[in-house]
Amino acid sequence: MLTRPIVEAAVRTALAEDAPWGDITVELAIPEKLGTAGRIVAREAGVFAGGALLRETFRQADERVAVDDLVDDGAPFEAGDVLARVAGPARGVLTGERVALNFAQRLSGVATLTARYVSAVAHTSARIADTRKTTPGLRALEKAAVRAGGGCNHRFSLSDAIMIKDNHLAALGAFDAATTTAALRRLRDRAGHTTSIIVEIDRLDQLDAVLAAAPTGVLLDNFTRSELEAAVQRIGGAVIAEASGGVTLDTVASIAETGVDVISVGRLTHGALALDLGLDAD
Repeated sequence: MLTRPIVEAAVRTALAEDAPWGDITVELAIPEKLGTAGRIVAREAGVFAGGALLRETFRQADERVAVDDLVDDGAPFEAGDVLARVAGPARGVLTGERVALNFAQRLSGVATLTARYVSAVAHTSARIADTRKTTPGLRALEKAAVRAGGGCNHRFSLSDAIMIKDNHLAALGAFDAATTTAALRRLRDRAGHTTSIIVEIDRLDQLDAVLAAAPTGVLLDNFTRSELEAAVQRIGGAVIAEASGGVTLDTVASIAETGVDVISVGRLTHGALALDLGLDAD
């Protein structure tokens, strides 16, 4: 959830980084009473995200700066489209410009890439989800951008859900089917009834031992298409079937067609490129 305190804190940190002792350029070159106006313009097509950050940046730079005609997060746009209009004291507009654009460019890049993945699997029932492979300190922002692009969020943090991977099982001494099932059942008994339990496997022969423990879902990591099809058939809808590992725009449709419920894609956040947006003076 992208709350106001999260937005305010992110902007405060970014502005402090960009102008730790003030903006000496505008303070020495721009008259205090000078006003200006401009348009946030797209240089390329995409899906917009980061509106709250853009608006808050200009507010913190100077609360007299007005941001109008701001497009909604999730709105598609073409090159040349005006995404927002900005007007107010020139010092505030110029000081906030780069940080506001950095947020909008980065988050719109995430939303745009997510929308491409979502479109690629639209003919299936699979959902596209993000991962925890996010920029440190910007996770809430980037996950909101994934939602703007039509994707869904995986767990936000280590506190949200249980996800057991191979190293967890090794630490528990679960090296065969019987000990794996027993370890997962003990975990299920200790967890609260509302807590999701996802177990990651990387081989098909691990699946039956996991299913015997009745988790919430199984993450099928780096499975081939035929292995995914076999796993989905064996799961039979009993738990959530999630695919992950090396998913690209070239492979995501084929993965979705195997019948998995969720496809988690790390590159939605760690591989997205910032879009080219600019502030043009009127």
